[in-house]
Amino acid sequence: MNAIVTVVGNDKVGIIAKVSAFLAERDINIEDITQTVLSGNFVMMMMVNLSSSKKALEEVKNELAALGDTLNVSISLMHEKVFSAMHRI
Repeated sequence: MNAIVTVVGNDKVGIIAKVSAFLAERDINIEDITQTVLSGNFVMMMMVNLSSSKKALEEVKNELAALGDTLNVSISLMHEKVFSAMHRI
């Protein structure tokens, strides 16, 4: 199952490392990633594969939000189908 992770907040050292480590610890593979810094704001989107994870999507979503709080960034996770439906023209 694929999902989209978005991370937005003030740029600082370690955001990618901590989010990537979080995902790896839960056997969640990063399939694709893009990130940029716009006027000091860090923006990252990842497509991740949760099929090997033993945790449910909702649990991972809540844990990512908590990680975002510790990093002072906003982290969200949504199923790929929901993301695609929301961004269909």
